[in-house]
Amino acid sequence: MMATKKRSAKALTPPQKLSPKARKLAIEGVPAAKARKIAASEPTSKTKRGRTIKPTSKERVAAILDALAKTYPGVVCALTHRNAFELVIATALSAQTTDVNVNKVTPELFDFYPTPKALAAAPLLEIERIIHSTGFYRAKAKNIKAAAQVLVDQFKGKVPETIEELILLPGVARKTANVVLGSWFGIPSGVVVDTHVSRISQRLELTKSTTPEKIELDLQKIVPQDRWINFSHELIHHGRQVCIARNPRCVDCTLEKICNSGDKTWSSW
Repeated sequence: MMATKKRSAKALTPPQKLSPKARKLAIEGVPAAKARKIAASEPTSKTKRGRTIKPTSKERVAAILDALAKTYPGVVCALTHRNAFELVIATALSAQTTDVNVNKVTPELFDFYPTPKALAAAPLLEIERIIHSTGFYRAKAKNIKAAAQVLVDQFKGKVPETIEELILLPGVARKTANVVLGSWFGIPSGVVVDTHVSRISQRLELTKSTTPEKIELDLQKIVPQDRWINFSHELIHHGRQVCIARNPRCVDCTLEKICNSGDKTWSSW
């Protein structure tokens, strides 16, 4: 009797669409849909030596934090700013655009309007002209002008140091508040979750959540609070330089040996 050949994962579904665990099951003949379901129900990750560990175990999280700290020592916020007010405005402008774009417009903006009082009194059309290249400029101009007015009216021109007060500013949500509190005041109020942090934390199996709010809660449970500020900066820099959205540079990644992502482009094991 002729031996029956095992079906390949490629015949079932493109290998890059399956996680390593699901891919192995598919190669053994398990239908792709079932392979995904089985793999998802077993939240484990393998080390280079094949030892299975829980993705969010203290041992693995510590290894990730150590690798990131060594790869990005002394990392800081990429938004150019000289004070808390400038950081509030710059972070608000960074929505749906890059920090590079924001850093191109803020020098002119703050040269003309260096204080909350000055920005609150600025002509809306002039603010729109300056920040036009950051996108959604009309809404952003309206928000930062209104935020400056709130700072003047309710906080005597000073940026508050609590999330509860910061989110009272138009255009300022929890992410912006966390950036300002962490990067300027050194207060670990939470984990900043942007697109880079979302993508990498999911690839590293640190969370299965998809919304920034839930991802932040998941990360706060496993990352020590004294690492919240730098952890966010490190992941953001890692996302820009190595763990990019499409075709991540896994061959250059210091986390590759402990990463089990299904869309890895290169593997050492």
